[in-house]
Amino acid sequence: MHARLLSAPSPASTASSSSSLPSAGARPRRASWKPRGPASAPSPPALSLRARAAMEPAAPLPQGQDGSPVHGVSNKVVGVLGGGQLGKMLCQAASQMGIKVVILDPLQDCPASSVCHEHVVGSFNDGDTVREFAKRCGVLTVEIEHVDAATLVKLEEQGVDCEPKASTIMIIQDKYKQKKHFSKFGIPVPDFMEVDTLHSIEEAGERFGYPLMVKSKRNAYDGRGNAVAQKKEELSSVVASLGGFEHGLYVERWTPFAKELSVIVARSRDGSTVCYPVVETIHKDSICHVVEAPAEVSNKIKKSATDVAEKAIKSLEGAGVFAVELFLTEDDQILLNEVAPRPHNSGHHTIESCYTSQYEQHLRAILGIPLGDPLMKAPAAIMYNILGEDEGEAGFFLAHQLIERALNIPGASIHWYAKPEMRKQRKMGHITIVGPSKTSVLSRLDNLLQTDTYTPKKASPRISIIMGSDSDLSVMKDAENIIKKFNIPVETTIVSAHRTPERMYEYAKSAQDRGVEVIIAGAGGAAHLPGMVASLTCLPVLGVPIKTKSLSGVDSLLSIVQMPKGIAVGALAIDNAENAGLLAVQMLGAREPELLGKVAKYRDELRDMVLEKAERLENLGWEEYLK
Repeated sequence: MHARLLSAPSPASTASSSSSLPSAGARPRRASWKPRGPASAPSPPALSLRARAAMEPAAPLPQGQDGSPVHGVSNKVVGVLGGGQLGKMLCQAASQMGIKVVILDPLQDCPASSVCHEHVVGSFNDGDTVREFAKRCGVLTVEIEHVDAATLVKLEEQGVDCEPKASTIMIIQDKYKQKKHFSKFGIPVPDFMEVDTLHSIEEAGERFGYPLMVKSKRNAYDGRGNAVAQKKEELSSVVASLGGFEHGLYVERWTPFAKELSVIVARSRDGSTVCYPVVETIHKDSICHVVEAPAEVSNKIKKSATDVAEKAIKSLEGAGVFAVELFLTEDDQILLNEVAPRPHNSGHHTIESCYTSQYEQHLRAILGIPLGDPLMKAPAAIMYNILGEDEGEAGFFLAHQLIERALNIPGASIHWYAKPEMRKQRKMGHITIVGPSKTSVLSRLDNLLQTDTYTPKKASPRISIIMGSDSDLSVMKDAENIIKKFNIPVETTIVSAHRTPERMYEYAKSAQDRGVEVIIAGAGGAAHLPGMVASLTCLPVLGVPIKTKSLSGVDSLLSIVQMPKGIAVGALAIDNAENAGLLAVQMLGAREPELLGKVAKYRDELRDMVLEKAERLENLGWEEYLK
């Protein structure tokens, strides 16, 4: 059912908005609507309202104002400033919880308009409009930070419940103010300074060196409002490209980061916080292109990133979901890049991959409902932004081709934002792929793209094969051969427990952080390698005794199986590295049905091979068979 358009009857407003409204006859006849308030109140600014599936001029009021019963999670109507894709996904989460969401957005066909309870057509940057909109809401929140924060301050003074608080929005709106705020609270950020003249920016270049990152203080996102000066001679043109010093500029020391990370932090009204797993964001032309969850970084880095993110959010006021974008430097330091006081692109994957999506979490936080579990329910996920590759219909055609391919990808979910206009590099939707491992989701993404648009990084080894000497390689190569049959990333190297104890220690301590899940250790003679490595890591270790000239490998076998209680090592038959490799694959397959299916197929092939030999022997007889 089409939503009905209602507008205030002001002649002036009718004239000013006529260009954006449908032609006569395309919609039901418009009825007048006036915001609630005393009869003596001054005339409100012109607004249009799209009431979803209802012909009444206004939505039901929250309980306590009209006394109506509540049939959902909360009795508050949630008002959202902005109706883009974030607002759309927020409304979708709200509909599952029985929460009514009204949105304020100037576009009649904005993405959220088709799924919200009500859509008020108006500017979220107009103070009068925001004030009238707030009268319809039990709690006011944002899906875009570029709103009229000054009006939010006044509304809070009048008792309107804004989450997060207006003070937070004002800090976030100005990136220079952001940096000053977080620096004040001891949160690590890149070196920065304000510039307002050519002399001051030249001083900054001398102080920070080149390349020099120059940024607009306000209205900068998706790479817009940022420019890089490679040398002093480029400063004037860079400043001009950003609108001049009067536009408000500052500079940052160039950060040669190794990775860009992000942490979604949720804070409830009581101040309690939960953090989602750290993800890596991969950008294309300064626009988020791919998000990999969880990030492939060490546990130490994950903890450091989470600590910085949580500390940053605790320095701000108000409830909700916040995205903290971070730099991981080449020397493993974490620097805060910027914060968004709302759900974020780097958290889209949580809809499919986490127990509580960032959108449900935002609603829980601002309404005072207990926060949900932020942990991932899938081992790995990857989110791919559908960016406009061309203008107009040509761009839509390319996007639809991608969507068609996604329908054939296991674990893929499609989110189309339904934006009416296609432009190059515009975010039109996203695809999330969940799977049993990072390798599997990267492989599925590669199949989806079928192009060189995004080249997945070389996957980290999931199984590691080690041995004390290259003399063991003739046996241990069988483990790698069988593992590769299942397309599992594997590494093979030499680690001696006796000749390179420091290397063994470093290897075992770092294995888990590097993504290794199972270790296969081959050893002859004293055979200390499997046990020593097992004592240094909690990863499962499979020991392969290597046959020796003196005792034929029996001493190695006995050494491996005689481990003390509490330090477990799985022992294989002498020289049977192939079974060690197969067992490692089965261990990974215990939580990956797809991989376990491949193991079953491999066993079927072995069975068929035996049956073929038996049939041949029976038909030929043993004498002919042996020929």
